[in-house]
Amino acid sequence: MSTAGQVIRCKAAVAWESGKPLSIEEVEVAPPQKDEVRIKILFTSLCHTDVYFWDAKGQNPLFPRILGHEAGGIVESVGEGVTDLKPGDHVLPIFTGECKECPHCLSEESNMCDLLRINTDRVGMINDGKSRFSINGKPIYHFLGTSTFSEYTVVHVGQVAKINPHAPLDKVCVLSCGMSTGFGATVNVAKPKKGQSVAIFGLGAVGLAAAEGARVSGASRIIGIDLNPSRFEQAKKFGVTEFVNPKDYNKPVQEVIVEMTGGGVDRSVECTGSIQAMISAFECVHDGWGVAVLVGVPNKDDAFKTHPVNLLNERTLKGTFFGNYKPRSDIPAVVEKYMNKELELDKFITHTVPFSEINKAFELMLAGEGLRCVIRMDA
Repeated sequence: MSTAGQVIRCKAAVAWESGKPLSIEEVEVAPPQKDEVRIKILFTSLCHTDVYFWDAKGQNPLFPRILGHEAGGIVESVGEGVTDLKPGDHVLPIFTGECKECPHCLSEESNMCDLLRINTDRVGMINDGKSRFSINGKPIYHFLGTSTFSEYTVVHVGQVAKINPHAPLDKVCVLSCGMSTGFGATVNVAKPKKGQSVAIFGLGAVGLAAAEGARVSGASRIIGIDLNPSRFEQAKKFGVTEFVNPKDYNKPVQEVIVEMTGGGVDRSVECTGSIQAMISAFECVHDGWGVAVLVGVPNKDDAFKTHPVNLLNERTLKGTFFGNYKPRSDIPAVVEKYMNKELELDKFITHTVPFSEINKAFELMLAGEGLRCVIRMDA
């Protein structure tokens, strides 16, 4: 029996207030409106950004809210005007979008869609500003336009990537945020050539995805920099060949790397959001051709300084958002890389929990255990 056009009652994990465990509730999910898609979520994973906005320290606290933005699912129904998706399609909902019409979407260089780029304060749908979630008639806020901690969710069509139906959703769901961000930062923005050296600052999930990008690109040396030495052993699986802990030296880590490499690395990717790491990532690349790419998100009042001579000596500093991937146009091809065994994802998924134990995923992340915890919605 089709549920199209009807309100669906299902389970969702609701964040009622900051820092408090999520509560599994029965919610009502309204049908998709114009340019919207309703998706049955099968697998979702926990990203640090979910924890950041759940904790809501230094953020605008917006509750009650359904968090979640790394996921895979199947289209249940589509709203008016949706032509490129149909019920049954396998999809990844994505926290940023691609309207295909704005100057950014029409540019080959940008993925910063004017209409659908990330907006952490948006709590309803773009179409009418209203939420599609409610409990007893009271609205529950959306998160990043995705809200995947629900058995069903409603997403703008521009934030939905249609993928190969044979791709295992319990694996490729992690491509909808962190893995693509790190991998793309290396392959699309830093673009190391075969045989070059790459430094990765921060060996969390995004940093290890950046290392995976360097490995796939054929880098000869991949130097991992992290303050936590317990991450070094795991990072070897992602192609990291050498490790540097800045705490082990009484001089700036960029000087250590320049000495190790006889002048600096060819490429660096910064995945921490720390100002000091950003400076180090830029100042450790080789003059003449070195490229440093910033991925980590800083605090809002942060600023850093470096001597302009570092730029005049032909070093390049770049920033990136979501690995420079356009969600609808590019992510399906990243899924194909996994299907063709050009990209490994299984090693990123260190834990799996049933939906009823979603708070365990938060506990694991807060304890710094593992990389990605996949949540099975049917369990």
